[in-house]
Amino acid sequence: MAAPLRIQSDWAQALRKDEGEAWLSCHPPGKPTLYGSLTCQGIGQDGIPEVTASEGFIVNEINKITCLDISSGGGLGVSSSTDGSMKIWQASNGELRRVLEGHVFDVNCCRFFPSGLVVLSGGMDAQLKIWSAEDASCVVTFKGHKGGILDTAIVDRGRNVVSGSRDGTARLWDCGRSACLGVIADCGSSINGVAVGAADNSINLGSPEQSPSEREVGTESKMLLLAREDKKLQCLGLQSRQPVFLFVGSDAFNCCTFLSGFLLLAGTQDGNIYQLDVRSPRAPVQVIHRSGAPVLSLLNFRDGFIASQGDGSCFIVQQDLDYLIELTGADCDPVFKVATWEKQIYTCCRDGLVRRYQLSDL
Repeated sequence: MAAPLRIQSDWAQALRKDEGEAWLSCHPPGKPTLYGSLTCQGIGQDGIPEVTASEGFIVNEINKITCLDISSGGGLGVSSSTDGSMKIWQASNGELRRVLEGHVFDVNCCRFFPSGLVVLSGGMDAQLKIWSAEDASCVVTFKGHKGGILDTAIVDRGRNVVSGSRDGTARLWDCGRSACLGVIADCGSSINGVAVGAADNSINLGSPEQSPSEREVGTESKMLLLAREDKKLQCLGLQSRQPVFLFVGSDAFNCCTFLSGFLLLAGTQDGNIYQLDVRSPRAPVQVIHRSGAPVLSLLNFRDGFIASQGDGSCFIVQQDLDYLIELTGADCDPVFKVATWEKQIYTCCRDGLVRRYQLSDL
């Protein structure tokens, strides 16, 4: 039986500082608990801290998986890391296929285009990149953000993409011409999560103040959802750039997703999952709170959704939120992202592992 390892919850932030420390402990079965600490001895030129451990502990490697996605056919997976790289792997067995290198420092988000052959990524270097999954080449680099890119969304088949950044802006990009088509929103606060969804016909998305560029493809009748650090959840018309609603939550919003053309979910730093109806967003349909740990990812799944949190919990809620399945294995390490293909669920965790779960019929 493996010995449980506990580590200070904000260790990643603590060890980013010179001489920063974080505590940890290990309790081998049948033996006394071992207590120790990690200490940052400085930051290397590659942005990775040099970390030493107290007696009884060894630091073997420093990186973490920050995000993952599964291709539309279910054959390939992509995962991003704090070491500035991404990996393409066989989804069935984890076999490494390609390494994508080109970002500087952390790669915060990655996702496949609908074709399953191309990958979109965003990093702390404020760059958005498009890669070939077949030969690992970077075919396009978008520059324009002034801060790290925290999340992305793909519009329809992928001729346009959206990015959200620490600089407080959400931008729409033209993949064919490697150009920014416009700043969709300037929030003055970090945008932690973005989502694009088709709007129900009953929702007024407003009209654009000027004619959209002919390079905008599939933006009509789409909503853009922004999960913001300043405790606000913002929704606007993607083509019109006009506001649909602004909702104030209990803490910083980390992630968001659409359940339908009028229902959405958003998760906060203090553990709340808000379900909102775009047609009447002043009061939430309901608020789900299972723990005070940050809600790190939300994903529409069948008749419900999957959520992951900073305390290692990951769960599926089905059938009007009254049927729940727990996904175990992450212990107390945060589960950063969830991806699915048919009956398989993949998660990436701070412990550096990608876990695959096989579900029976729900």
